[in-house]
Amino acid sequence: MEDINALTGRIIGCAIEAHRLLGPGLLESIYESALCVEMESAGLKYQRQFVFPVSYKGKIIGECRPDLRRRRRGCR
Repeated sequence: MEDINALTGRIIGCAIEAHRLLGPGLLESIYESALCVEMESAGLKYQRQFVFPVSYKGKIIGECRPDLRRRRRGCR
């Protein structure tokens, strides 16, 4: 398994490359799409816009939808 610091460096490198090429001032969704392109090019698997429940004291109180989640295997 890849060292967490090395993995973090690869992901940050993908984000920097996407922002470097696009520049500032675009919509978040554009940067998210560019990051996905960079992560695919780097061979990093991810899941986009997945939903998971948020619980509080044993009760579901809502849901969360992060932009991306790094995956070790399975989905893109």
